[in-house]
Amino acid sequence: MNATLVSTSERTFVLEALREGVRVDGRGTYEFRDLSITLGGGGFGSAEVLLGKTRVLANVSAEVVRPTAASPTEGAVLFNTSFSPMASPAFEPGRLSDEEVLISRMLEKAVRRSRAIDTEGLCIVAGEKVWSVRIDIHVLDHEGNILDCACIAAISALLHFRRPDVSVEGDQVTIHDMDERNPIPLSIHHIPICITFGFFDNGEKVLVDPTHLEEQVQDGDFIVVVNTHRELCTMSKAGGAGLDIARIVQCTEVAAAKAAEVTELIRGALSKPT
Repeated sequence: MNATLVSTSERTFVLEALREGVRVDGRGTYEFRDLSITLGGGGFGSAEVLLGKTRVLANVSAEVVRPTAASPTEGAVLFNTSFSPMASPAFEPGRLSDEEVLISRMLEKAVRRSRAIDTEGLCIVAGEKVWSVRIDIHVLDHEGNILDCACIAAISALLHFRRPDVSVEGDQVTIHDMDERNPIPLSIHHIPICITFGFFDNGEKVLVDPTHLEEQVQDGDFIVVVNTHRELCTMSKAGGAGLDIARIVQCTEVAAAKAAEVTELIRGALSKPT
């Protein structure tokens, strides 16, 4: 990845503003940027999310495959990420960046490993046929905090997705056309939401939803994945400033409140006709 450099003046300006309790874009410490969710632009399972100026498109598709020997009664959930060079000069075409790998892994932890999707409900014939659900994440504009935006897009698309109905008679499996039978929604156990915190001044200053400029200045980040039941799905912190227990607890409390707000916005978008 070609790193986009931040000037010393920009760095100083951001840090001095934070020390006075002000963010460059005027938001509060724990305030998200404006969040917009558009569903159904590409049919069932399509979601475009705009978080500030960061824009991510998620598309969900499904196909019938043979299950693995280790999980003969479970379907598969796969993530694929695509970072367009048009989104940021930092993204190089045909080259997998560290950020892309991190986001793919975190989305997998947040959605698949937290058992948000009922994978057993994707089974058609045990040991023979299951649904494989694929979530394609396309980063269209990068202005910071891609992970949170991608997570919202992915879970929104999954909730909006409908798969074809299936009937099994003996050894015969029939996949019905969507015009013939009503399509079936996925069974979603809970809605995991990623909340990213940025740390400054060796962990003394903390904020939610960092912009691209703030990401370039921050000492490190801390990612909390939580649902509306206040259940902690996963956490991640790779290097950077150290955190004490009190700070971690504080972040998880803030994350739970923010996750509830985001979930309501997702449900509101789902309730609108598409």
